[in-house]
Amino acid sequence: MKRFLLVALAMVALVFTSCKQSEESAALKISKVDLTGCTLDDIFAEIAPEKIACGNWCAEFPDAPETEFRAFHTGDKLYMRFDVRENLTFARHAVDNGDVWTDSACEFYFSFDGKSYYTVEMNCIGYMLAAYYPEPRKNVIRAGEEILSQVERITTLGREAFGIREGDNSWSLTMVLPTSICHQHDLKSWDGLKITANLYKCGNRPEQPHFISWQPVPTPKPDFHSPQFFKTIVFE
Repeated sequence: MKRFLLVALAMVALVFTSCKQSEESAALKISKVDLTGCTLDDIFAEIAPEKIACGNWCAEFPDAPETEFRAFHTGDKLYMRFDVRENLTFARHAVDNGDVWTDSACEFYFSFDGKSYYTVEMNCIGYMLAAYYPEPRKNVIRAGEEILSQVERITTLGREAFGIREGDNSWSLTMVLPTSICHQHDLKSWDGLKITANLYKCGNRPEQPHFISWQPVPTPKPDFHSPQFFKTIVFE
């Protein structure tokens, strides 16, 4: 009996280890990079893109711009570039903490505990809002200008609002997030972090709304505030 129990315990431990290894292998890994002597284009060119292509609500919102992202970090900053191709691009808001999600926007939601989470939303001309939610859609704490001013933004569309552009529009947006974006945590470095996250491309406007995600969000209506569906990301 004792031998049987030992074997059973060993099998349970093996299954647990295998599950943990499977979870880690399925996680997106973000490498740490030394920027010395490199351009951002050179670094991003070496990173395999991740597609933002889950049309969770495509029956009601069929528009799905081609979108992908790449990411790396330097310890103190997280670099994320979004590459987008769409036929209708909106840029009406040229101020931080405005309704940037109604423009052509890219978003990064992430969590340290699977419950509370941060949101970073940026339109195609680099204006943004960022917030912390202790729980979905409740008691939001927005980042102030002193935090947002530390975020570098690089966009191929410039920084001026232009309303609407129709046609074969391709553009890139890079957000450079310091650790201070986690304004409700005392985060010193991105090194070695394990988070869960989802990324989105959206345009919540009446002319041609769209809501697509990196990871599936199986909710009846568009709901990006769903940390239960975030995927694991591991930082080198």
